[in-house]
Amino acid sequence: MKTILIQNNLGIPKYKQIIQSIEKTIEEGGLKKNEKLPSINKVCLEFTLSRDTVLQAYDELKKRGIIYAIPGKGYYVKSTEITIKQKVFLLFDELNIFKEDIYNSFLKHIGKGVQVDIFFHHFNAQVFKKLIDDANGNYTTYIIMPTNLSEAPEIIKTLPVNEVYILDQTNPDLKSYPAVYQNHRKDIYDSLLKGKSQLKKYKKLIMIFPGFREPLGMREGFEKFCNDHQMAYEVITKLSNRAIIASEAYIIPNDRDLVHVIETAKIQKLQLGVDYGIISYNDTPLKKVVENGITTISTNFEAMGKLLAQMILKNKEEQIENKCALIVRNSL
Repeated sequence: MKTILIQNNLGIPKYKQIIQSIEKTIEEGGLKKNEKLPSINKVCLEFTLSRDTVLQAYDELKKRGIIYAIPGKGYYVKSTEITIKQKVFLLFDELNIFKEDIYNSFLKHIGKGVQVDIFFHHFNAQVFKKLIDDANGNYTTYIIMPTNLSEAPEIIKTLPVNEVYILDQTNPDLKSYPAVYQNHRKDIYDSLLKGKSQLKKYKKLIMIFPGFREPLGMREGFEKFCNDHQMAYEVITKLSNRAIIASEAYIIPNDRDLVHVIETAKIQKLQLGVDYGIISYNDTPLKKVVENGITTISTNFEAMGKLLAQMILKNKEEQIENKCALIVRNSL
């Protein structure tokens, strides 16, 4: 069985004919796992093709995980699963309920014939770089969550520019890439503005901002709101041994700090929503019922996953700001 067949005047690019031929040969059993493909030079000579044409076909099959290369030896069949048309590298910062919502929504809307491999960098620049270096050239699409890593833009530049999508956070150094993102600076400002009437009853707003994982835009938006509206405020990195003071409202991006504040207030016998206030970040089903409801600033993570899938399927190159809202409950 001939591995590759090329026809002139067929109206199909030659590199696609190579891909289709290899897929058909695999499907019919003419090529099995770990069997060697014809060399690039051999295909070039047999069909009078440029090296770039053959290499383009082999690279696409490599990105889809169908073949692999051994330097100095050639290309071999890696998988006989030819139904995979796209292979997606998905790099998250960490696993939590919000990322799980994005991931499940993305899988639901990306459809069949797409393999999604998920990785986590845990806010570690070295891990971020290694994962991207290892993935480079082995996927058709790269979805990257750069968070607040200053090294991220330079590392991302090593990937094929037309195959990269940015998720959740972006910055001016990444503006050339399509993205679905949150505008944290604008989101927190607009949300606090919406809740201004409730916030007026508090004498001071306190943001607990550790600053390690949290987007800097949260703090910037918070400070701008307080300055614009002449509200007393303070930014602290942790509650530590500090007491909860009546007539203060706490803006808390991190859920561990949320638990600490509520526990501390209970010890002091302070009533949430009466003696002090809380605005948390990112809504969960639990926050609807804890302390009769926690007010949250939250985006729609399921919508984020859906938008990203649609962008990839339609090959769109846009920067889409995901909507955010203030959900007012008992804690304010």
